[in-house]
Amino acid sequence: MADTIYALATPQGRAGVAIVRISGPDAFMSLNVLCNDIRIKPSKTILCNLYTQEGLHIDKALVLPFKGPHSFTGEDVVELHLHGSIAVIKKTIETLSKIANFRQALPGEFTRRAFSNEKLDLAEIEGLADLIEAETEAQRVQALKVLSGKLGERAQEWRSMIIKAMALIEVTIDFADEEVPTDVSEDVISILSNIINDLSFESTGINVAERIRSGFEVAIVGKPNVGKSTLLNALAGREAAITSEQAGTTRDIIEVKMDLGGLPVTMLDTAGLRETNNLIETKGIYKAIERANSSDLVIVLTDDGKKLPEIKNPNILTFISKCDDGDMKNGLSAVTGFGIDKMIDSIKNALGNNLQNQGIATRFRHKEAIDRSINKLKTAKKFVTDGPGFYDLAAEELRQTAYTLDELFGKVDVEKVLDEIFSSFCLGK
Repeated sequence: MADTIYALATPQGRAGVAIVRISGPDAFMSLNVLCNDIRIKPSKTILCNLYTQEGLHIDKALVLPFKGPHSFTGEDVVELHLHGSIAVIKKTIETLSKIANFRQALPGEFTRRAFSNEKLDLAEIEGLADLIEAETEAQRVQALKVLSGKLGERAQEWRSMIIKAMALIEVTIDFADEEVPTDVSEDVISILSNIINDLSFESTGINVAERIRSGFEVAIVGKPNVGKSTLLNALAGREAAITSEQAGTTRDIIEVKMDLGGLPVTMLDTAGLRETNNLIETKGIYKAIERANSSDLVIVLTDDGKKLPEIKNPNILTFISKCDDGDMKNGLSAVTGFGIDKMIDSIKNALGNNLQNQGIATRFRHKEAIDRSINKLKTAKKFVTDGPGFYDLAAEELRQTAYTLDELFGKVDVEKVLDEIFSSFCLGK
């Protein structure tokens, strides 16, 4: 990469500190321009004045130089820690733009260079993207788990086990006339069964991981005027939904995202369930039932304790609404706040049970590769069971499985995935 890139690595606008990042073969040379030939000591913080090429004083800054490959990108990197003035940032960027072979970084280009220089694998980059976007504790924990490289480590372990199984098969094929074990089926089947079990657990857990990334859906359902919209407003801390004594006020589904005890949750306020001749309201009720039945959890508000036959979702919490006196076991009052803390705890416990099934794979891209690997491993296992005459076919299935697992951490066919990931990154990352 001939170009040296630069960008603001902190958010736009005024701040106490702003960081401009520079990466590339001429990163250190920029200090000769900005700092009047200051002596560079990699990984040592330098306090110096920054100047334009014309000698105009820009700012006094902390300068952090990192010698490649011991940097985020694997290249020579310089970070300028400036005062977070819009004018200071603008003048610094303008000065860098005038240096030969320097250009502003594209979105995610620093991270892309880290990938190209094998500082991060593809799964770790996805974890980094998730960490930047994390808004809740559960999202932060999940992103850090992926960023730490655990998925890549596990994929390498599975790959090593596959290679071991392949070796057992190949030695039987290649040295059939020599003194080597001819019946390796038991050992190979044991190895493949263990990998299949591991991958199946990860495949199942991806649904939970996706919910952590995008948010669990909790639908509030009940008859008209039972207090659904009032409850949503109480949870949101604002008037997210219109409330009225008139039945049928809520017709479309209202969504409010919130952090519920560290879990990302999208609360859904739905149309009141009742018999009606109003065509628009009927459509709203149909959508309410459909969405509630597909949600992760349903909060049923009722004034008589009866179940709602339309709701088939097995994950239901039922509360008696408008219990302003606070004298019922499952009572709830969005006006006085009675029972709301208990309801939140119940929601956290119900959704938290799903987290036990969470693995280290987090995206449907991972699921696709894992499910394909499972299918190939099952086919290979069948060939091994069929006997030595099918070992060459089993070996080919295992080779394809190893290739498929490589997709998890970015060894093959990743350009399209990279473009999608980096499109969400800021310029300085």
